Amino acid sequence: METTRQAKIARLLQKELSEIFRQQTAKTHGTLVSVSAVRVSPDLSIAKVYLSIFPAEKSQELLESIKTSAKTIRYELAQKVRFQLRKCPELSFYIDDSLDYIENIDKLLGK
Repeated sequence: METTRQAKIARLLQKELSEIFRQQTAKTHGTLVSVSAVRVSPDLSIAKVYLSIFPAEKSQELLESIKTSAKTIRYELAQKVRFQLRKCPELSFYIDDSLDYIENIDKLLGK
């Protein structure tokens, strides 16, 4: 059960992370990274960030590069939310494949 505070912090992190990724992907044309969901642990120390990456062929290599630069992304995030949060949570990134799953189900139902 997610508390109201967890939900507010998750929305704040999602908004700020999506802005960070928008600025980073503006330099690389042809790729799009969007933050589809953020789940925050009850003690607010860990945030699981679910990313939707387009095109899907580049998703695995882009996820690896995001994971290697997680510390700098966390630092940028901490600079943006320093007046709202005392401590910025640790970030762990995952691919959100729910859209691929929905597309596969639609394809199967179409047959």
